[in-house]
Amino acid sequence: MMTTVVPDRRALFTGFFMVGLAGFGGVMPHAQHMLVEQRRWLTEQQFAEVLGLGQVLPGPNIVNVAVAVGARFHGASGALVSCAGLLLAPLGVVLLLAALYASYQQQPLVQGLLRGLAPTGIGLVLGMALKLATRLPRRQLPWALVLLTFLAVAVWKLSLLLVLLLLVPLGVALAWHWPERVS
Repeated sequence: MMTTVVPDRRALFTGFFMVGLAGFGGVMPHAQHMLVEQRRWLTEQQFAEVLGLGQVLPGPNIVNVAVAVGARFHGASGALVSCAGLLLAPLGVVLLLAALYASYQQQPLVQGLLRGLAPTGIGLVLGMALKLATRLPRRQLPWALVLLTFLAVAVWKLSLLLVLLLLVPLGVALAWHWPERVS
């Protein structure tokens, strides 16, 4: 079993600052790498739990993860430091890109660049999902929830809010009543 490291506030800021610098639209894989593999602040299981929490709360998932990780180690001040580190660099980059986009949005090169970024972002998300899926228990209940969530969103096209309202309580109830099967 992997042991985790407890970061100080400066490490939280710099870690999430580097995550914020690393990605455009798809930083969760970078966050997972930094938190679990590089700095060992969380185990894969802990990351999956924090990510799940981040996805059911309102707001951007990565901001929710930064807040949860910061709060885990240093309470409210850790949450603020992690969030500030995460958002500082992208804010500057986005402001610069917005100014450039306003001036050059009709250029064919810019249009092609934007078309090429979408598949890359999807690939990053799928890669992280597959990596996390390898850590799921080899039991039926977690995989049934994965399948049910996929069907609800991709096939039945239910709203994300409705899926969360239905499946989060179901997942929690199953974990509560049969912890050895879900954990």
